[in-house]
Amino acid sequence: MFDERARYGRRLRRSRRAARRWSVLAGVLVGATAVLTPYSGMGLIDAVWSAAAGGAVVLAGWRWADYRSLAAQPVPTATDTAVIADQAREVLSRLRRHSARRRLRHTDVGPGWRRLDRATDVLAGLPMRTGGPAETVTLEAAAAESALRDLARRAAGLQRALPYDASHRSLGQTHDALVAEFEHGVTAYEELVGAAAAYLAEEERTASQQPSLNHLTETTELLRGIAEGFVELRPASRPTG
Repeated sequence: MFDERARYGRRLRRSRRAARRWSVLAGVLVGATAVLTPYSGMGLIDAVWSAAAGGAVVLAGWRWADYRSLAAQPVPTATDTAVIADQAREVLSRLRRHSARRRLRHTDVGPGWRRLDRATDVLAGLPMRTGGPAETVTLEAAAAESALRDLARRAAGLQRALPYDASHRSLGQTHDALVAEFEHGVTAYEELVGAAAAYLAEEERTASQQPSLNHLTETTELLRGIAEGFVELRPASRPTG
């Protein structure tokens, strides 16, 4: 979902900053060790300063080695901004659907909502080609999905309002009608997805047929017929007396 070129740049900058920090720390510790270590010998504190300085120098060397190794890698190609935007929209759509599924899971439209989610994922995974019937199916499915989700939210809202209706008749009847309409719409959407998959299967099957192979078979039959004709035209051998 993210631009690999931008990610590589961020990793490279973080590695360079880490190498610089350890270089500065190593320089400070080495300088402090050189100044604070007495000429008469090393005490416990001096040994700690020296060990810290040596460790910082080693770590700084490792960080610079990591930075050079990362900088030597080829820079990834920049990802198209349109592709990144499409991926971001898809992720946001999945998050919204997941949030709505949690809100509707205890309602009468919860099972139908999950069926709609599965059918939508299947349709999104089909390799639909732009142009022709496939594009029309995609547009119609998007419009139907939006209408069905709006219908489910309305039905769920009415179900939450049922306890506040004294008679429970008119509101309950309206709620039942909306749920039935939603379930019917989800079934029709699933049938649409199945029809789209069948269409793509037949399209792929037709496209996989190679005309050259058919022409090769026809040529073979033609040559076989010519050979049989030569056999028939060959004069019969006369018996020798």
